Amino acid sequence: MIDRPLTLMAVHAHPDDEATGTGGVLARYAAEGIRTVLVTCTDGGCGDGPGGVKPGDPGHDPGAVALMRRQELKASCEALKISDLEMLDYADSGMMGWPSNDAPGSFWQTPVAEGAARLVELMRHYRPDVVVTYDENGFYGHPDHIQAHRITMAALEMTDLAPKVYWTTMPRSGMQRFGEIMREFGEDMPEPDPAEAAALAEIGLPDDEITTWVDTTAFSGQKFDALAAHASQGENIFFLKMGKERFGELMGMETFVRVKDATGAAVPENDLFAGLR
Repeated sequence: MIDRPLTLMAVHAHPDDEATGTGGVLARYAAEGIRTVLVTCTDGGCGDGPGGVKPGDPGHDPGAVALMRRQELKASCEALKISDLEMLDYADSGMMGWPSNDAPGSFWQTPVAEGAARLVELMRHYRPDVVVTYDENGFYGHPDHIQAHRITMAALEMTDLAPKVYWTTMPRSGMQRFGEIMREFGEDMPEPDPAEAAALAEIGLPDDEITTWVDTTAFSGQKFDALAAHASQGENIFFLKMGKERFGELMGMETFVRVKDATGAAVPENDLFAGLR
């Protein structure tokens, strides 16, 4: 046990990722008096612009989008009561295969060692007891998520810290349920082609491989408000269509796989800080 405030550090790719994947744990642990540190790696400039203007379309201004998303991120942090926000401000790389992947200064083009060195400075400053990021595929293959994973794992090797380390995931049973929920709310889901279907089938993990199930139902209202703060981004609108009560019923469990641990806490566990308090 330690005699300083416990600290959670979440390393995410874009503004809004903090809410979708870890909004519940960030709100829950903040309420429990744990210091919550959010590191957002990119500026989100490849997101939707005002009115839903897509990257590459006339009128899409990445700089203006990044500024708007910075303000949304700050509002999300207020909703989740995040203690500290750190922005690395790399240029958003866009989805895999977009021309923006190759743009100078994009996160995808940044040497891992460079990004990791910046993250090491933050880790040494905050000394996190728990670090959360994505798996090696960035959960669903987004280049910035993959790069966030790479710099996080590299940074951990460059420090003398030994935090518990988690990757976000979803139970495959939950992925199936998610499709049913989308149909419930009238979302038009075209049948994926065989390659897409195979890729979707690999997202998440079998339920018995998930080490950590954290009940954040009591904080789902804050998570909903954090997503609402990012309402400029079309992919969040689906969640907001649910309404706060239904959202809480369906999105109250956040799941992780534990990949580094020095506490010996038994798994499965229901607390990222099991063995630390």
